[in-house]
Amino acid sequence: MTGTVLLILRALLAVLLYAFLGWALVTLWRDLRRQAELQAARQVRPIQLSFEGLEHGVSFAQMEVIIGRSNHCDILLEDKTVSARHARLAYHHGQWWLDDLASTNGTFLNGEPVSTAVVLTQGDQIRCGQVMGQVGME
Repeated sequence: MTGTVLLILRALLAVLLYAFLGWALVTLWRDLRRQAELQAARQVRPIQLSFEGLEHGVSFAQMEVIIGRSNHCDILLEDKTVSARHARLAYHHGQWWLDDLASTNGTFLNGEPVSTAVVLTQGDQIRCGQVMGQVGME
């Protein structure tokens, strides 16, 4: 009798173990799907920038865009009033934000000086030093 009970307990333990493994795999699969959906929803909305001195507007779909006079910047503005790393555009919380990078001649949004990060909208005017630019959203 004890041999039969022991066999039943072993079979029950094996079933419970496989049930636990199945539950763990289903939970991991659901979590991966949810993460993929969140990542897909977090895609960057492209921004178009046109500055004086640039032949045509430039469109970006990356998380961060650096404006400045340095060759390492995403938007190169060859003007003496523009700092090497003048301003940063960053995409987070579903919006584009403009921030001054401690530039010498300042960054302005619609004529107002930028001291902290501010949200950009369609048609905003950006001024880096003495170079004017226009924001366009796609």
